[in-house]
Amino acid sequence: MHVVYPVVFAALLFSVGIYGVLARRNAILVLMSAELMLNAVNLNLVTFDMWLRDRLHGGQVLTLFTIVIAAAEVGLGLAIVLLLFRNRRNIDVDRQDTLREPEEVR
Repeated sequence: MHVVYPVVFAALLFSVGIYGVLARRNAILVLMSAELMLNAVNLNLVTFDMWLRDRLHGGQVLTLFTIVIAAAEVGLGLAIVLLLFRNRRNIDVDRQDTLREPEEVR
């Protein structure tokens, strides 16, 4: 199998992920785009590991680490999104411009 096909596919996945991070306003879609970019990196790691015929399978080991990091990122990201929605009733990324809590209406 040629190494070009998975690398081009990973580049397309990464490009779609970059577009999703830069163009979307919904925090959940931004997290999904970040996951898409991490999956493109995983595909490249496994592709080059198989292409170089690494006896220690370093690319696959790094892929397992990035999968663990992606799972932790999803957990923390969704917790932050849920807290934002609970406190501000909105998960629009452009509207989240301050770190302080909204002032109480009296």
